[in-house]
Amino acid sequence: MTASETTWTAVVLAGQRPGVDPLASHFGETWKALVSVGGEPMVTRVVRTLSQVREIGRIIVLAQDVRAIEGAVAKGGAAELRASSDGISLSILKLVSAEDVAWPVLVTTADHPLLTPDMVREFLGGTGAADVAIGMVERTTMRAAYPANKRTWLRFSDGAWSGANLFALRSDRAMAALRLWAEAEQDRKTAWKLFLHFGPVLALRALTRTIGLGAALVRAGKRLGLSARLVPLSEAEAAIDVDKPSDHVLAEEILGKR
Repeated sequence: MTASETTWTAVVLAGQRPGVDPLASHFGETWKALVSVGGEPMVTRVVRTLSQVREIGRIIVLAQDVRAIEGAVAKGGAAELRASSDGISLSILKLVSAEDVAWPVLVTTADHPLLTPDMVREFLGGTGAADVAIGMVERTTMRAAYPANKRTWLRFSDGAWSGANLFALRSDRAMAALRLWAEAEQDRKTAWKLFLHFGPVLALRALTRTIGLGAALVRAGKRLGLSARLVPLSEAEAAIDVDKPSDHVLAEEILGKR
């Protein structure tokens, strides 16, 4: 069965790190997911997008304060709300360990208001049979569309990559990747530090850019006893989440042109 023929459980991460979120505070909100973009909360847009993808059979939203966002979630479509745990990876681990949650699982974030059904379908179609797949956008794709946009880039021999907040977890073998995520979350924006968790050789190759990101993920997956895949995405907007006011301005401009 291909990814497009599979019924996915979509998980939307709508929590935030401890303390005051700068973006939420800037717009007078407590929760980042409720910041309005294009006239409605970001989480509303994400839930609506996922609701329009036929491959997705169920949507679960994780948040620290379920009551605070339930109204915004309901405006987007049918979705369940559950309380998140401490940390992203631990929250997902707890969720996928529940008996009523079925594989495969698509994970995305509530601060992704530019996400479209086509982006989601492209990602799901590229996951193949991998136990874990990660959606990314290469820098040339971003610069061709938004040359002034600043992102954090992971540089490898096959290009410079920015995350699209799209992750596919196909089976319980992905649990090992989630446990590693819990350990390595603070290193997620530095390539060699991230791959140091898989041994010094892979970290050195990442540091010296003598390996592509796709190949590095394959090797890292093998170290965890699973198959991992990079899914390059064709639309620059897939890597534009809204973390700061300048992102918000850009997102408003993009939505205004759609």
